Amino acid sequence: MAEALAAQGATVVVNYARGKDLAEEVVGGIRARGGKAEACGFDVADTAATEAAIADIAKRHGRLDILVANAGISIDALAIQLKDEALEQVWSVNVRGAIACARASIKVMMRAKKGRIIFVSSVVGEMGNAGQTAYAASKAALLGITKSLAREYAKRNITVNAITPGWVDTDMTQQIPEAAKQAMISSVPLGRAATAHEIAGPTVFLASDEASYITGAVLRVNGGMLM
Repeated sequence: MAEALAAQGATVVVNYARGKDLAEEVVGGIRARGGKAEACGFDVADTAATEAAIADIAKRHGRLDILVANAGISIDALAIQLKDEALEQVWSVNVRGAIACARASIKVMMRAKKGRIIFVSSVVGEMGNAGQTAYAASKAALLGITKSLAREYAKRNITVNAITPGWVDTDMTQQIPEAAKQAMISSVPLGRAATAHEIAGPTVFLASDEASYITGAVLRVNGGMLM
């Protein structure tokens, strides 16, 4: 998503919590292709740090046009085995972190009377999944947040939308046992996982002027997994 937005001319700030080397690798690749990018480390679960970092980014660049709230973790367990600590950890990143990012960004966007906010939810937030109560709840929460913020800030010309990817080939999904992967893929009519590139395209669209009349929408990018 960072690479695709940079290719369209955006100056991209790549956030990381622990993956500094990976973030800098992405930034280096964007710069090598003539794009503009930088890495910025902060944990979205730390509300104060998030708000300070985003305010600093906006101050240094003089604007903030697009927020892609994509940070997410999953701690899987059956509900009766789900510990409060795990639930809180998932919630703090996936929900509270997303709100913190949006809140800090909206303060800047309101002054410009323009902005694009895109939350990355999940097909699991719409259909549920056994063993993922915490994750599904957090991703479902993003849909309510999307619709509420869309109503709150439409008059300021700030659009707020969500993408609900299905099975995507990422570092997180690579850690899932092979049998579970195959079972998931078998439920996808297109018969395969998505690539990161296939999630990037819809993100660029929602951030573009072509999507200026779309707000409060949930765009399913799941290969037909949920219709």
